[in-house]
Amino acid sequence: MNELPLKHGEQILEKIVQQELPAITSTVKMLDKFVDDDVSSLSKLSEAILHDQALASCVLKVANSVNHFGITKVTTVSRATVMLGIHNVKNICLTSKVIDGLLQSKNLTPELYQHLSQTMAASFHAGVLAKMMVPLHNEDTQEQIYLAAMLYRIGETAFWSSGDPAAEQLLLIKSLNSLDFEQECEQVIGTNFNELSKGLAKAWNLDDLLIKALDQPESRTVEIQLIYLADKLARFIQSPPSKEEEFEQILARIQALLGISDATLRTNIEKARSQAIKLLNSYGANKLTRYIHKMPVFEKPSEDIIVEETVEAETPLEISDEKALLNTVMQLTQLAQKSKDFNEFLLLTLRSISNDLHFERASFFMLNADKKQLTARFSVDKLGNNDHLKLQLSCENSSNLLAYTAKSDTRCLVNEPHSKQWRQYITKELVELIENGVICSTALKINDHCVGVISAQLFDKKARINTTEFNRFCFLVEHLAMCLTLIARR
Repeated sequence: MNELPLKHGEQILEKIVQQELPAITSTVKMLDKFVDDDVSSLSKLSEAILHDQALASCVLKVANSVNHFGITKVTTVSRATVMLGIHNVKNICLTSKVIDGLLQSKNLTPELYQHLSQTMAASFHAGVLAKMMVPLHNEDTQEQIYLAAMLYRIGETAFWSSGDPAAEQLLLIKSLNSLDFEQECEQVIGTNFNELSKGLAKAWNLDDLLIKALDQPESRTVEIQLIYLADKLARFIQSPPSKEEEFEQILARIQALLGISDATLRTNIEKARSQAIKLLNSYGANKLTRYIHKMPVFEKPSEDIIVEETVEAETPLEISDEKALLNTVMQLTQLAQKSKDFNEFLLLTLRSISNDLHFERASFFMLNADKKQLTARFSVDKLGNNDHLKLQLSCENSSNLLAYTAKSDTRCLVNEPHSKQWRQYITKELVELIENGVICSTALKINDHCVGVISAQLFDKKARINTTEFNRFCFLVEHLAMCLTLIARR
């Protein structure tokens, strides 16, 4: 292990910053000029991005791939910065340069380039997972957490991409446990990847959250612990540990910090995977998507144990759904204490309707100012992703189901759309909306005034929404209404 001359970490750091990744260094310096809370920075940042055609194109692609309900296609950088916010756009620019800078590495062996790609994909996945774990934080904090998790191993990825002669040597012993590997790194290159990440974070003047996350993260705040756990989870998903217990321990720690059920966490992890793949394609890094894996499936030791575990797992499933629903109620209540973002409340509720109540589509139809039209403002599918529903319904010259719900301020449970009771309310637009399935709806009121209608659907014509499911749906919407009324009165 001592064939190569000892190198100092400072020399490697300087080489990466000045010679290997100068485009990232330049972009960081450019972004530092624009203050996150300065409105005038928006237009100045837009102008700066326009000077880099590749960067401008990336910002537009990412802006159009992100779920922003009711927003038409974004065609200008200035519109993207206004819509996404300066913090988000700065992160997009930095992410783009990091991906481009690392993937364009030259003179790497196929084995080293593949390992670099895997490490980059896991880091990007970690960023998306970390952001998924803090849905109730404000957008700026979410972006800080995303960036810290995404760059958590920037020292390692930068080293693999540098073409340093020691890279091949260290790659051969990468399978060692973390402590032994760090000791070998100290011997071969005079530093370890964690210290290299800290050095790059300081050299690029990145957020303190990343630097803190690199220094004893498990003893720090919940946010920093989640950054560490998101990184660990992304790597376990990509390369599962030999023992299932190790993987389950990470999931259990995340569940405890977030206060959510195992089923909800697993659903959210799958949604994050889909989002990571979609965003990587927007960044032009589709070659990395092959390394964004699904949750690992571990083999059971024997059939007897499988039977026992199945029987044991059957009992708490329903309880788990109830706990998840109560957790949403708690989240809405907590959100009412610190946020006035109408959209944030609605999205949390709709995703709970789809995830916790197991509907295949949940939608909010907003009533316009003159009460003559309902427009689909938010709609999510069974995974809680944007359903891209575009539908407008007249409330003035129509007796469609949702207009009836809004005008009569009532609840509707429709398991037989063509029955005598409901067929007069199933207009042509409603036939297309229901898609041969079943639907329930209820009015959403703020200060006793109807502002729209929330609906939930199943698309199987043989499906039925039972009374318990319908009552839970109505209860959740009523709690949402109470929270929105509280913030409206502030």
